[in-house]
Amino acid sequence: MTLTDTAKADLHRYLQEARDALLWKLDGLTEYDARRPMTPTGTNLLGLVKHVAGVELGYLGDTFGRPSGEPLPWLADGAERNDDMWATADETRADVVGLYRRAWVHADATIDALPLDTTGRVPWWPDDRAGLTLHHAVVRVIADTQRHAGHADILRELMDGAAGERAGSLPSSDPAWWKAYRDRLEQAARDAAGPGGGPDGTP
Repeated sequence: MTLTDTAKADLHRYLQEARDALLWKLDGLTEYDARRPMTPTGTNLLGLVKHVAGVELGYLGDTFGRPSGEPLPWLADGAERNDDMWATADETRADVVGLYRRAWVHADATIDALPLDTTGRVPWWPDDRAGLTLHHAVVRVIADTQRHAGHADILRELMDGAAGERAGSLPSSDPAWWKAYRDRLEQAARDAAGPGGGPDGTP
């Protein structure tokens, strides 16, 4: 295996781990929980998946002259802002997850087909800085996917306590252990804040 092959394998491994972690957060959820906004800015699990599918198709497809042919209406003229960050009632979970899995296949084919130093152009970036290498594009997609997998991890924990990168990845599955751990952190925060530094001025 050449150094380039090793680099590609490393990049693909971390990209796939991020993909799997993000999709795992949908397992076992109702349609409502998969879609419901969990923050004041509307962050929701299925929307994160929809967004990242578009990211892969853009950076690891269009940027290198390899359009997927997938219709992405949220990129059309006149589309509302943030249309890629939530799923409409007419878009099923299967639709969004299927799009994401097809994006994987398309992106992986780009990574396999081109040298990492291949230069592409990002259509939505300013012309004077639109060029980037495939290596840069893959790193960018990994960073974006891992960021949103982190968002998804917190959203899912707020829903039903499920957390972690994958099943069994946390140091304990015992709720009592986590309660004692959290209480310890709360006390450390209060101790660091000093008298009157707790929430609402509590000691």
